[in-house]
Amino acid sequence: MSAAPPLLTSIAPLAPRYDVLLCDVWGVIHNGVTAYPAAVDALRRLRADGKAIILITNAPRPGTVIEQQIAHYSVPRDCYDTIVASGDVARDELRRRPGARVFHLGPERDLPNYDGLDLTLVDFDSADIVVCTGFFNDDVETPDDYRDMLAQIRARKLPFICANPDIVVERGDRLIWCAGALARAYEELGGEAVYAGKPHAPIYDLALRRAAEIRGMPVDNRRVLAIGDGVRTDLRGAVLQGFDCVFVADGIHAAELDLDHGATDVRAAAHVFAEAGGMPVAVIRRLAW
Repeated sequence: MSAAPPLLTSIAPLAPRYDVLLCDVWGVIHNGVTAYPAAVDALRRLRADGKAIILITNAPRPGTVIEQQIAHYSVPRDCYDTIVASGDVARDELRRRPGARVFHLGPERDLPNYDGLDLTLVDFDSADIVVCTGFFNDDVETPDDYRDMLAQIRARKLPFICANPDIVVERGDRLIWCAGALARAYEELGGEAVYAGKPHAPIYDLALRRAAEIRGMPVDNRRVLAIGDGVRTDLRGAVLQGFDCVFVADGIHAAELDLDHGATDVRAAAHVFAEAGGMPVAVIRRLAW
């Protein structure tokens, strides 16, 4: 068994090891309502030190839209270089299916994901593909509300693109269901989902291409650091891609890690990381310099 990672209060000691940082957004930089000032400060300092800062998120909208959204949460534009979102990857997948008749499973706020693509948005009965960006109303609905629809999708053998593999995400002090929960329920019915975001390779391929453009040179995976609060997405993705990862403990797994009451290491909580197939290089309660 791998040794438990250290519990840090600052990311500064790790900074010299890396050229590129792939930083999660929801739960790390903001909580869906407002930015975390210490995280913003850390990213600014890292960027000022010459690191390429790529925000990488499973939000099911294009990165350009996410940039506008997080500005409303007081995340300043000068703390990162670019944003790569699962919505960007979903758009690439749809470009490979020109002329598709798409049923949009998700809220209206995600409709910009389809702008400029060769497709037609149709009702469920006319669709030849389903793109799931989330719940119609994630304030009140649960995956159980969709079991009949998912069974119909399975019976028709429609392709099912999951544009946000997250199961839950923070919104203020609540955890909100995401599209990944519906994709998981669909797979439990025997269906097969195509995932656009973390921990799957396409979103990292796009992020590294962007990083290479920013730095003007190829990226060495050994000098890439992923920062995130999701075991199944951020940590698992880093393990699969061969990146180091700093895990943010006070995110969606806070209750499982249980680092309250002055805990100084994560040995008792290391089992939480087993699902990812590897350990982070360090754990930090919140991203800070």
